[in-house]
Amino acid sequence: MLALYDYLPSQNAWKVRVLLGLLGIAYETHQVSIFEGESHTEAFLKLNPAGAVPALGLENGEAIAESNAILVYLAEGSPYLPADRYLRAKVMQWLFFEQYYVEPVIGSLRFWTLTGRLERNKALAAGKREAGARALGALERSLRDTPFLVGGSLTIADIAVYAYGHRAEDCGFSLADYPAVSAWIERVGEAIGPGYPVHPYSIDPHSGG
Repeated sequence: MLALYDYLPSQNAWKVRVLLGLLGIAYETHQVSIFEGESHTEAFLKLNPAGAVPALGLENGEAIAESNAILVYLAEGSPYLPADRYLRAKVMQWLFFEQYYVEPVIGSLRFWTLTGRLERNKALAAGKREAGARALGALERSLRDTPFLVGGSLTIADIAVYAYGHRAEDCGFSLADYPAVSAWIERVGEAIGPGYPVHPYSIDPHSGG
C-alpha cells in the first residue's frame, strides 16, 4: 500500500490527499511532526532530502517528494493528467506557476499570518503581497474564458493552484477583486467535493498558531 507522509495543516499535503481520494486509491498515513523536527530525521531525509512534507512511499520501497511531482505520478493514465502533448505541457506550466508564484508567496504569507509570524517577517511581507497580487492577476486573466486552467474539466493543475489559491483571504487578499478566480474556486470546490477539510495550524500545539 502507498504511504503518505503528511502534515495536516499543509496545503501541499492537502493536494495529495485530494487526488488520492478522487482516484479512490487506498493509502496509509504517517503524520510528521514538523515543528518537533521529525522531517529532519535521518529516516525522513531518505524519503525527501529537502526535509519537507509531503512524501509518498511506494509499494516497492521507493519514494517521491515534492507535492506536484507526486500529483503527476498519481494522475498518470487518469483524466486528471491529459495524454495530449500540448495539454500535458499546459498542466506542467501551471504546476510550475504554482510552485513559483503561489505556494512560496500566498502560502508563506498565510503561514506567517496564521501562526503569528507576520511581524517578524515584515521586511519580506510587502514584496510577497505584491507578488501574490500579480499571481492572482495572472489567474484572473487566464480564467476569464475557460472553466478550468487546462481544458474543460478538472486536472491536477487546478488542484495544485487551488490548494493555496483558495485560501488567499486568510492572509488579506480580497478574492472579490478577482471575479473569474472566484468563480473558478467555486467550480473546483464543487468538482473536488466534500471530505477534504482544510486543517488549521492551531491543531498543532507546536506551530505557534
